[in-house]
Amino acid sequence: MTGQPLVMIQDSALSVDEVLRVVAGSDTGGLALFVGLVRDHDNDRGVTGLTYSAHPNAEAQLHQVIAGVAADYPQARLAAVHRVGELAVGDIAVIVAAGCPHRDEAFLAARRLIDDLKSTVPIWKHQVFVDGTDEWVGLP
Repeated sequence: MTGQPLVMIQDSALSVDEVLRVVAGSDTGGLALFVGLVRDHDNDRGVTGLTYSAHPNAEAQLHQVIAGVAADYPQARLAAVHRVGELAVGDIAVIVAAGCPHRDEAFLAARRLIDDLKSTVPIWKHQVFVDGTDEWVGLP
C-alpha cells in the first residue's frame, strides 16, 4: 500500500475532502469514493434520525479490514472513516475511498472496503422512525 491509510471512528462530522487528500497521489490514475448518508426512510418507514454506537475494539477491527484490502491491492491508498453518535437525515455516516494506479482496482478496492467494514466491524445503528418506534440494526 502506498502511504498511510486513514482509519477513524469519530463522533464529529466526516470530511470528504480529508479522505480525498489521503487517497490521491501523483501515481493515482483512478479514485473510487463511497459516501454513506443517513436517509429519511428504511423499508418504507420514515426515519427521523439515528445513533451509531461502536464496540471499543471497532477501530482496531477497521485497521484489520484496511490491512486485508491492502494485501490484495498493494498499490492502493485507502481510507475508511465512520461516524458515531447522533446523526440527522442527510448527515454523512461513513466514507471509504481507494486511490489506485488504475480505475478498475480503485472500484474493486473501495467496494471490498465498504463491504468488509459493514460485515465485520462492530458498529451498530439505532434508528428512530416517524411513528415513534425504533430499531437496532447490525447487532450480533
